[in-house]
This record gives sequence, C-alpha cells and structure tokens, in this order.
Amino acid sequence: MNPDLEPVQEFRVCNIGIYPNGRKMNTMKTMSIKRYIPNAVTLLNLFSGSIAVLFAVYNNFVAAALFVFLGIIFDFFDGMLARKLKVQSPLGVQLDSLADVVTSGLVPGIVMFKLLSMAVDTSYIIETTDVWNGGMHWNGIKISWVPLTGLFITLASAYRLAKFNIDEEQQNFFKGLPTPANALLVVSLPLILEFQNSAFINSVILNPWFLVAFTLVSCYLLNSNIKLFALKFKDFSFQNNAIRYVFLALVVVLMAVLQFAAIPLIVLLYILVSLLDKTNR
Repeated sequence: MNPDLEPVQEFRVCNIGIYPNGRKMNTMKTMSIKRYIPNAVTLLNLFSGSIAVLFAVYNNFVAAALFVFLGIIFDFFDGMLARKLKVQSPLGVQLDSLADVVTSGLVPGIVMFKLLSMAVDTSYIIETTDVWNGGMHWNGIKISWVPLTGLFITLASAYRLAKFNIDEEQQNFFKGLPTPANALLVVSLPLILEFQNSAFINSVILNPWFLVAFTLVSCYLLNSNIKLFALKFKDFSFQNNAIRYVFLALVVVLMAVLQFAAIPLIVLLYILVSLLDKTNR
C-alpha cells in the first residue's frame, strides 16, 4: 500500500444519507430510543392511576392511595427525564396531562364520592335529616345526589390541566394547587380514617357538610390564581433552592410526627410558604 495515500474510510448507507462507519446512524437510533423514554414513564403514571381507580371503586383506599403515590412519582420523573435527555415535545405535554386526569383527577373524585356515600349512609345523619337522602334510581341502583358532588374534583382537575397546557407563564411556579398535591390531599382522608382512627377525627371526616365544603375548597384551590412555587430543581444548590429544601425538611418532620394527618397541614403549609415567597411575585 502506498504510504502517501490515506486509508479509505468504510461508508454505510442509511435512508437519509451516507456516513462514515455508520456513526451518525447509530447516534440517530439512540436519539430515537431516548425520545420514547419520558413518554413510557408517563404511561406508567397512567397505568398506576388506572389500577388506583379499580381499588377505589372497590373501597380499597389504602391500595388506591399507594398507586396514586406511585403514579405521582412517575409524573415527577417523566418531566425531569424529558429535560435531561432534551427530548421535550408537545406530545409529551399532552400525554402528561391526560395521565394526570386519571391519576390525580379521577381517583380523588371517586374517593370523595365514596367518602360522601359513607357519610350519607351513616345512621345518625339519616335519622336527623332528609337533606342528604335525595337521589336517583336506575336499574335497581340508588345513587344519592350529594356524593356525586365529589366528582366535581375530577371536573376541576381536568379544567386546571387544560388551562396549564395553554398557559406559558407557569414555568417556574404554579397558578393554583397542582393536581398531584390535591390528589394527595384527598386520598389522605381515608388513610387518616384507616391508620389514625379516633372518634373525633371520624366524626369530622365523615360529616357530609365537611366533605362538601372540602370538595368546594379543593375545586377552588385547583383553579385559583394563587402563585405556588414549583418543586422543580434546575440545579441542587441550596442558594437557588432554599425554599424547596426548607419545605421538604418540614414535610419530613411533619410526616414523622403526625403521619397521614400531616398531609392536609403540609398542603396548607405549601400555600402559606408560597404566599410569603417573594420570588413568585
């Protein structure tokens, strides 16, 4: 071989051109695979929410809450993966909201419907007033009107998610309570009943007036214009994320002390801290 001549490179042909050694083709294959990873995680969120729906319908609120929590974890990581892999897409945004409608919208609506049904069926309420007894009969099934108000949470969640998709301002903060936070707030109620059972707590949570008021406040918070800080870390420095680290530390302390009863307090704390945070203004 003539030493003055450079070695001939091996060329491979793909459907978009000719590249040496096929390196470009391999890179494109990798990018193509990476594009689907965040969407796959989003679908795991939807799958978890679908399972939670089944458990909630059959009154297994503990399992339903577990799968809601699992879905919220997937919801947190799909966006993070999309940003890290630099594969954000309009499809991912829409798919994320559709998954959240189920996990963080439909499930809490069903849970509230079930809690209101339990509250309306409580004997002392039926004996003292007929205001809760109205309903409809269909195919041998009676559905009271009042428990159906629990599904307002699902409607408010869907409306909030639709607004979020077209709102270009909500990049570093949220307007209104995010649907995952609201879902945790709602599913905490049966968990409190299950694991922190007391006569006083049960009487409050299973009071239909309380649950209806809770539902209305939930719907308002979802679609309010209150600016709340987002738990999104662009980096992990304390200087840029001080409020997030302090809030997470308080969450750990409250959960350790109060267990599931801490969740409503954590949501309230989230709102109060956000109102005091000047960076959201």
